[in-house]
Amino acid sequence: MSSAVAESPTKVLTDRINRIEVSATMAITAEALKMKSQGIDLADFGAGEPHFSTPQHIKDAAIKAIQNNFTRYTAVAGIPEVRKAIVDRHAADFGTNYAVEECVFSAGGKLSIFNVAEVLIDHGDEVIIPVPYWVSYKDIVEFVGGVPVFVQTAEADNFRVTVEMIEAAITPKTKAIILNTPSNPSGAVLPADDLYAIVRLAHKRGIYVLLDECYVYLSFNGDAVSGASVLEAKEHVLVLGSLSKTYAMTGWRAGFALGPKQIISAMSKLQSQSTSNTASMVQRASIAALTASQDCVKEMRADYVKLRDRVLEGFKSIPGLTCTKPEGAFYVYPNISAFIGKGGIKSAADLAAKLLSDAHVVTVPGEAFGTKEHIRLSYAVSQDVIDKGVERLRDYLGKLN
Repeated sequence: MSSAVAESPTKVLTDRINRIEVSATMAITAEALKMKSQGIDLADFGAGEPHFSTPQHIKDAAIKAIQNNFTRYTAVAGIPEVRKAIVDRHAADFGTNYAVEECVFSAGGKLSIFNVAEVLIDHGDEVIIPVPYWVSYKDIVEFVGGVPVFVQTAEADNFRVTVEMIEAAITPKTKAIILNTPSNPSGAVLPADDLYAIVRLAHKRGIYVLLDECYVYLSFNGDAVSGASVLEAKEHVLVLGSLSKTYAMTGWRAGFALGPKQIISAMSKLQSQSTSNTASMVQRASIAALTASQDCVKEMRADYVKLRDRVLEGFKSIPGLTCTKPEGAFYVYPNISAFIGKGGIKSAADLAAKLLSDAHVVTVPGEAFGTKEHIRLSYAVSQDVIDKGVERLRDYLGKLN
């Protein structure tokens, strides 16, 4: 009589992929697209994406590149011309002095953040992240084996993070600090003095500062500010940039990193074994974006201010809904704590789900950004969508009261 030996089930997925979740904003976008395909009229404030078309001169540069057969592989880090355009733009705007060799062009700003985490953050390294934070920071850090250390900011202080808060969170295991200003999701802008003080503190302690400058040109109060302007701290600063929001180029996947040559070379090496170079015609389009007149950026920024003011004015008509005034980017982050516990709503995630299914308003719950009392709305939409969405919010939330 023979007996079968039970085999152990084969493990399929790695621990590292199980440490992360699907991007909340991408999940919301997918559900919204599904509902739209069914003919449902949505007021979509979900994904953070400019409502403008890519400026014509940028599109023309890509078309010309294709027509001229500029469609082959390029250097992994990008052609010298696009990297020079990046460092020249940053130097002109922020007084930095990066060399072409200290720049790598990547398929979007998110990839730059992912790649720098891969080459800089080791298992057990701590990374300080102010709350609220962009959805992917936590998951990227955990994917590479790092440990997120969250610094809570106060809504009453417009989510401001100070050097004292950062210093209190530093331990012997701290490897990096992630700063995003203007902020996604809150729209908060870190004052220049605070930003520079944090960069100087990090440099003194030998800690790297990862500057997510995705929205750096969408600051509404004065000139744009970069932490990389603290030139004496250059060896500990990584600029992680994107053309997506600045030039309405989200689908082009155009991003970059600036930093110490050793780290940039490592990022380029990693890219050589993953994505390789960014699409060649996108590189040509990016040169046009960076080197031509920046009037298109000023025009878009001015429109975002009007849209921000319109949505905030609309919020005043909704009892119980409060919201800080964003100073940049194109998001509002209203506090919805007054509605939790009413109508079966147990959390921000519950409310966002109900708003989508019952009111046909697309929002992102605050849990994705590290808070439990907020929802995020992107006001990079038309005035008509804002008016329609605010009316639906007012009607639905009014029923809860």
